[in-house]
Amino acid sequence: MLDAINDFLSGKVLIPLVLGLGSYFTIRSKFVQFRYFAHMVSVLHCSWHTGNHHLSSFQALTLSLAGRVGTGNIVGVGIAVSMGGPGAVFWMWMTALLGMSSSFFECALGQLYKRCDGNGLYRGGPSWYIQHGLGKRWLGMIAALLLLVTFGFAINGLESHAVSHSLNDAFALSTTWSGLALSLMLGMVFIGGIKRIAAVSDLLVPLKVLAYIGVTSYVIVLQFDQVPAILMTIVKSAFGLDQAFGGLVGSAIIMGVRRGVFSNEAGLGSAPNVASVAKIEHPVAQGVVQAFSVFIDTFIICTCTALLILLSGFYTPGFEGDGIALAQHSLAAVVGEWGRMFISIVLALFVFTAMLYNYYLGENSLRFIFGEPRKTLFAYRVFVLGLVFWGSVEDLSTVLAFADITMTLLALVNLIAMALLFKVGMRILRDYDEQRRAGIKTPVFDSSKFRDLDLDFMAWPARTNSPDVLTHPENLPGNAPSPKPI
Repeated sequence: MLDAINDFLSGKVLIPLVLGLGSYFTIRSKFVQFRYFAHMVSVLHCSWHTGNHHLSSFQALTLSLAGRVGTGNIVGVGIAVSMGGPGAVFWMWMTALLGMSSSFFECALGQLYKRCDGNGLYRGGPSWYIQHGLGKRWLGMIAALLLLVTFGFAINGLESHAVSHSLNDAFALSTTWSGLALSLMLGMVFIGGIKRIAAVSDLLVPLKVLAYIGVTSYVIVLQFDQVPAILMTIVKSAFGLDQAFGGLVGSAIIMGVRRGVFSNEAGLGSAPNVASVAKIEHPVAQGVVQAFSVFIDTFIICTCTALLILLSGFYTPGFEGDGIALAQHSLAAVVGEWGRMFISIVLALFVFTAMLYNYYLGENSLRFIFGEPRKTLFAYRVFVLGLVFWGSVEDLSTVLAFADITMTLLALVNLIAMALLFKVGMRILRDYDEQRRAGIKTPVFDSSKFRDLDLDFMAWPARTNSPDVLTHPENLPGNAPSPKPI
């Protein structure tokens, strides 16, 4: 029953909405993800670190990649290729191209409506821009609850199961001991809050990404002469032009789009929560950075996994097995038995950082619902750690269908909110475009130009050189009204 509900919501509702709105956002923004592609790197370079107690744009990127780059980049790609054939990879690419614009707008909105938490940090996400942008706190509460249940609870238990059993297969490690070790390491990071989570992600995310790209690139280079033919097979089979995969066109589209959406998370409402923590000069700058993270997730890492599988010679049409086994056997077929162990180690790194990300999404949701609930946060941490241990030793496959449903409902709430706030997103994008055309390399957001919006003037102070400030001195820093309680 859960599978039937999930298939209907994701196949008949979510995917058309994601692709439809992604196309609309892309066209109306004049293809912002292409216009600003080169600018993405320069924005990231200029905001590597803030130099103070705030989090930087780069740290927000690593936090985002901690969640985007997870089991979906190995397991999800393996499932997509095994069930949809090579053509599924092409549709993952197309989904990511459109998803870059969706991620751009949701993360820019998350930055725009963020709030200072009183501890020198910022918090934001779908719940915040639903409340302060649409004036509907009740809908923001629903989004927060769906986020908490999906990422804070269900997905953490599922990912714990995946990594503990992968380590058991590769190294014969007891799932009990690996689950206990994983819980203890996560607990030490949770205690430090978002700053420690960001610091650990800052270290581990580049490490895991570079290590995985390095090894898969080695496999690709060894068989580089076959790469053009494989790429041609991906494109042909996406449209049913390859005889070997002609009967998988429908599956290729469905699996490619579905796995693409759930891998890069564009439009799902999760990434804006971590995008909002960065201290930057303009909300659009973080939208640009987060669009780049979608590119890294799908066009680089997912493509590496796909080429690894298709070049190995291990994969055959109709392969039966899970995504982990397919990736492990594919790498082992080229480099030897250590390939299976490498996939397990990388998967453990992927899952560990993804769990930090998932935990923070749940914590952020609790803070939206309750404010600063110390006792509730302590209980939440204990419950998550217990769930991680339980998931490592028990099969929680039934939870997967439930998690997919709650994630789909979250995405629907977020996408509707994005559509309603799209005019606001376009206003701040035009402001950014105008400053760039005027030759300003680092555009600055002046909240005095947006006095009709419910913004936190502590997060976005008015600029004293703005003509509007002369007639509206209440917009000056220090004269601004106190942010509305959330």
